[in-house]
Amino acid sequence: MTLFRSLLFTVVFYVVLVLHLIAALPTVVLPSRRPMLGIVKTFGRVTVWLLDAICGLKVEWRGLEKIPHGAVLVAAKHQSAWETFTLVPLFDDPTFVLKAELTKLPLYGPYTRKTGMIPVDRDAGRAALVAVARRAKDAFAESRQVVIFPEGTRRAPGAAPDYKPGIAFLYTEGGVPCLPIALNSGLFWPRRSWLRRPGTIVVEVLDPIPSGLPRKVFMKRLETDIETATARLVAEGRRLLGEPDPAPAAPDSFTPAV
Repeated sequence: MTLFRSLLFTVVFYVVLVLHLIAALPTVVLPSRRPMLGIVKTFGRVTVWLLDAICGLKVEWRGLEKIPHGAVLVAAKHQSAWETFTLVPLFDDPTFVLKAELTKLPLYGPYTRKTGMIPVDRDAGRAALVAVARRAKDAFAESRQVVIFPEGTRRAPGAAPDYKPGIAFLYTEGGVPCLPIALNSGLFWPRRSWLRRPGTIVVEVLDPIPSGLPRKVFMKRLETDIETATARLVAEGRRLLGEPDPAPAAPDSFTPAV
């Protein structure tokens, strides 16, 4: 039954995605990015509803009251494709740091440019970081929320953390607080899998990290905060699924990328 529901959801998901892409076409010529962002947020909310209705997969949001108003650097755990669209509605005017290749896709690419998403060329080294930081500072000046996955790619639940130095560069250059987010989505929407498992994805917004901390202090706190909370949420999810509950790694064992 889980496999059938997963396949049904996948078909419906892509139909709904295409419909939203078509609906967004007229907004390309509008002067404001807000109408298109509104459609993206609607897509995120509809997807959350479809997951519940078809797959029995719900979402529990924790700590939403900690989201500050205005400019903030958002650092989210990345375990699944799920958070790439469902986190969008949490913020007023978000922009995501994403792979430059995505901006070249037909139809999707122009939409990323219209909404002011920030592409990163992962082969360009420091020059890419400088370019991303410049775009991020422009976004902060407009009171936008810059969302980045600090490990750069999806990591399976329980995998050793692999935080990249780019998040520290954006933090020190941007001069705004950082908002960490922990989650356990990879247990229910696994990477490289069609399976959508019933249960409850938990997303937890953690305490903001104030701006101005030394780079190494910031990296240590960010990684410890996200990984400690994520380990707890993954353990909760595993118990819900009836899976073994491995002991989470101690925060002192995390080695931040500095």
